[in-house]
Amino acid sequence: MLKNGSQAPDFKLKNADGETLSLDDLLKNGSLILYFYPADFTPGCTKEACAIRDIYDDILETGLTVVGISPQAGDSHARFAERYELPFELLCDEDKAVTKAYDLDGPLGIGVRRGTYLINTDKTIVDGVLADINISKHLRFIENAMAAA
Repeated sequence: MLKNGSQAPDFKLKNADGETLSLDDLLKNGSLILYFYPADFTPGCTKEACAIRDIYDDILETGLTVVGISPQAGDSHARFAERYELPFELLCDEDKAVTKAYDLDGPLGIGVRRGTYLINTDKTIVDGVLADINISKHLRFIENAMAAA
């Protein structure tokens, strides 16, 4: 994980609709909860995405934005978002360049670590959590970020 207080790496990635979004775009309306997950439709990733979906309106009310990043293509993200009614952006990091920049590449370059960052509008990483299996740690992290906002 990147250290608190460090600068978040800039990036440009496509969303499920093929639109390119940058870190600057995502920070226009306030601080960002940026979460990385291994794969669409897996049990853990589905549980995490649905838990975020269930508090999404509360997240927005605090002035935060939430975005997920994984290595799947846009069509997979579109099906995943539609099936589970996910209201937030899912970005495609097919070559895992952004995943690597955020220090969340899996062991030996296999897979993606489950990590979540809170990034301020000045691109400073405020905090982060790494929990590959304990998905509830990510939800608690988001709830704490909401409380602090």
